[in-house]
Formats: sequence, structure tokens, C-alpha cells
Amino acid sequence: MKSDVLFISDLHLSLEKTAITRRFIHFLQHRAVSAAALYILGDLFDAWIGDDDNTPPNPAIKSALRQLAASGTDIFMLQGNRDFLLGQAFCRETGIRLLEDYAVIDLAGMPVLLTHGDLLCTDDLPYQAFRKKAHSQAWRQSVLSKPLLVRLLAARWYRFRSHFHKRNKTLEIMDVNQQTVAGVMRQFDCLTLIHGHTHRPAHHQFMLDGKPANRRVLADWKRDGGAVLCWNNGDWRVETV
Repeated sequence: MKSDVLFISDLHLSLEKTAITRRFIHFLQHRAVSAAALYILGDLFDAWIGDDDNTPPNPAIKSALRQLAASGTDIFMLQGNRDFLLGQAFCRETGIRLLEDYAVIDLAGMPVLLTHGDLLCTDDLPYQAFRKKAHSQAWRQSVLSKPLLVRLLAARWYRFRSHFHKRNKTLEIMDVNQQTVAGVMRQFDCLTLIHGHTHRPAHHQFMLDGKPANRRVLADWKRDGGAVLCWNNGDWRVETV
């Protein structure tokens, strides 16, 4: 009987990152297939420009996800800051179920809060302003109405610009704000939070209103070689693909 619950994020799959794509497909076929559920907490893709994009490696990734879902493993996904245009057509093709920006799941009676992590970085005011604009229905419709080639070129420019802007920001600004973390955990009544986005894998333990709380940060697959957070009957461990 499948019992493992797996959590991953920040793979940033793209045509250029062939090794990470191969590692991810191997992970789906040889590890995730034995799990009860897989949660992908955003930025599966380096840039998702619409569900009509079938340029490589997207078809191979969709096929592997579809096979995993057919095997009986439940797959859930949060949109990240790189793949927030991912929609229901992709979900129908792959068998994935899309979650809200904040999602509470139950692990043997323990409520666990999941999010990508970008909403927790409230000190990064320019990014939060861009995020608000980019998640508006008008902005999404404007982008998705453009020809695929235009969107592909725009995605390349966005990745370049994002890299340039990050060089001018401190690590503290791009990390989560602890007051925001505490407020969100209170809002959803959870003492365990799992997220990615910051590329700073760690297990943070702290007190929240007099109770022990946990914040588990997932690894990115480029820097950390394919780390997976696994939960099984109350035990947590980090696995390397």
C-alpha cells in the first residue's frame, strides 16, 4: 500500500536543463510511483507561457506526469512565480490537481500549510507589486492572446531581466518575512508550513503563540541535485534523487 507523501519545488525545467529534466522523469517513474501523493509547490517550469506550448521538453514531462497519475499516485501542484500561467488544460492532460496559493492538507490528523513561498517575501516590494499585476485576469488574457513565438521570446527576456534584478537585491529582501510567516500560519491555524521559492533548503523551528512550530523549506533541483521531502506516518526525511 502506498503511504509516502512527497514534496518538491523549484525544478525550473526548460529546454536547456536536460539533466534536470532526465532526473525528474526518472524520479516520477522510479520513486514517485511508489508514493501515495506528490505535491509540486511551484516553479516546476522555468517559464510557463501557456498550456498550448508543446515545445520540448513539455510533451515528455506531460507524458511522465500522466503515467504517474494513472498508476494511482495523486499529484497536486501550486503555481509558482515562473509558472503561474499554468492552467486547467495542462491539468486535464496530466492528471494533476491545481491548488490555491495557500492550501491546507491533512497528514494523519495534522494540518499542514503549503504555499510556493513568494507571497511570504513581503520585504521585496517591487516583486509583490509585479505579482499583483501579473495575477490579474486582464494581464493574463493579454499575455495568452499573443502568438506562441512572441510569448517564447518574452519568456527569455523575463528570465534575463529577473536574473539581472536579483543581483541588485540583498538575500534578506528575497527571503521570507518571519512576521508574515507567523501571520499566515495563524490565519490557517497550522503549526507546520512547507514552501519553496527561496532556494534555501532548511528546517526552521520556532515558537508560535507558545506552541512549537515548523517551517520546512524545499530545495531547488539545480543547486541541490534533486532533493525531495518525504513524509511517512509522522516521520520526515529528505531524499536525494
